[in-house]
Amino acid sequence: MKRISCTAILLLFSCMWLSAQRYTASWPSLNKRGIPVWFNQAKFGIFIHWGVYAVPSYAVVGPGGYSEWYWYNLDGTKDKPHDQVQSFHDKNYGKGFTYQQFEPQFTASLFNPDQWAEVFRRSGARYVVLTSKHHEGYCLWDNKEANTSWGRSWNAVTGTPKRDLLGDLTTAVRKAGLRMGYYYSLYEWFNPYWKADKKKYVNEVMIPQFKDLVTRYKPSVIFSDGEWELPDSVWRSPELLAWLFNESPVKDEVVVDDRWGNNTRGHNNGATYLTSEYGSGMQPGAVWEESQGIGQSYGYNRMENVDDYKPGKDLILLLTDIVSRGGNLLLDIGPTADGRIPVIMQQRLIDIGNWLKVNGEAIYDTKPWKLTRQWSPGKKPEVKEASYMANYDVAKMVRPANGNAYIEMFFTRKDNTLYCIVPYYRPQLRIRDFNAGKGAVVSIPGCDKPVKWQQEGKDCVIDLSSLKPGDIPAETFVVKIRQ
Repeated sequence: MKRISCTAILLLFSCMWLSAQRYTASWPSLNKRGIPVWFNQAKFGIFIHWGVYAVPSYAVVGPGGYSEWYWYNLDGTKDKPHDQVQSFHDKNYGKGFTYQQFEPQFTASLFNPDQWAEVFRRSGARYVVLTSKHHEGYCLWDNKEANTSWGRSWNAVTGTPKRDLLGDLTTAVRKAGLRMGYYYSLYEWFNPYWKADKKKYVNEVMIPQFKDLVTRYKPSVIFSDGEWELPDSVWRSPELLAWLFNESPVKDEVVVDDRWGNNTRGHNNGATYLTSEYGSGMQPGAVWEESQGIGQSYGYNRMENVDDYKPGKDLILLLTDIVSRGGNLLLDIGPTADGRIPVIMQQRLIDIGNWLKVNGEAIYDTKPWKLTRQWSPGKKPEVKEASYMANYDVAKMVRPANGNAYIEMFFTRKDNTLYCIVPYYRPQLRIRDFNAGKGAVVSIPGCDKPVKWQQEGKDCVIDLSSLKPGDIPAETFVVKIRQ
């Protein structure tokens, strides 16, 4: 009884000490906080890009073809995408039609947050991140700084939808048992305050707007973006994060990314998680997240067709590859202007969810093994190491091609269990330089047939030749080795 009492007292003092932690507005201090453990255990989240750009919903299909950049490509640049966007715009809307005239068509009239949340739940995702405000400055909640700085209604509540889109989805997502987070752009391309006086914009728009979002809606995740034009000192990011970690209503739970100034990406992996965007991802040792769309665009792009959307099996491999290296996948969808998730996107999410129902134990709350993957003999393909637009396609790496090496399996681990995630059936699996141990139990989740294995020298050999079609529940399957 005394031992229990002492333990309780120690836990109490520990909690009191943690709650008494104060962080100063400096990265060395902020990095001492660490990243709440729930985030890296969750592994899979849904990204949602939704705003006025869903009305034109146009981008040139291909790498970097982001429809949410429509306004910038129309009025903010003369680079290559401009001519095609300008031509599309003039043809369909007329030369005198301004971007802000799209707002009355952003109706969200068919938006059903409960239906969205149910799709997210069925996808197997553990958290959701919605664009509260993209670089266009349009807020999906009732924010006075948006309207004041623009000199017009520029949010979803006072604007055409006449609805708190962010608040309604937040309620539905949490009711479905998922965590809710928000993407927030620090800057706005054409905000009058930003164009006239950047410090005034930071002080009178960005900071109070950010605090309003956090205080009202209490996010579990903040995906900051649009940081690249100013250093963190001008954005006052360390000061803002000190407020977030010390005083905000989510100070103990909230997780933030690394985009807080043009000098912060890839740094401060104690206060922030690292981000990769259509990249090759990262290796174990950091908390990181890869984001990309089911198609190429984040916002809905009506120019994309079925071949531009990744198949469900490729998305499962994408998730598997990222998790094997210790990362999270934030998979994006782009709803339409009237508030629908395109059916093809819904189907892809359900494909992932159906796979996770059977194999989720190899994904959630796992850690990398000593190897993240095993290659077959042969020459390995060259992989561009980059966190942005790396042209990295793991689906191509699991198929034999021209005698080159291919990925035979991915690995994750949890406690005394090793998970081997196998992209395609083979009658025999050989895990090189691995001794399972005499008492190991080998099984396949979703399969009720016994799995034979034996140790051959340094290798563990798993015999699947007795299994018949239909015994294994999916094309990509898991071999579970409990030691």
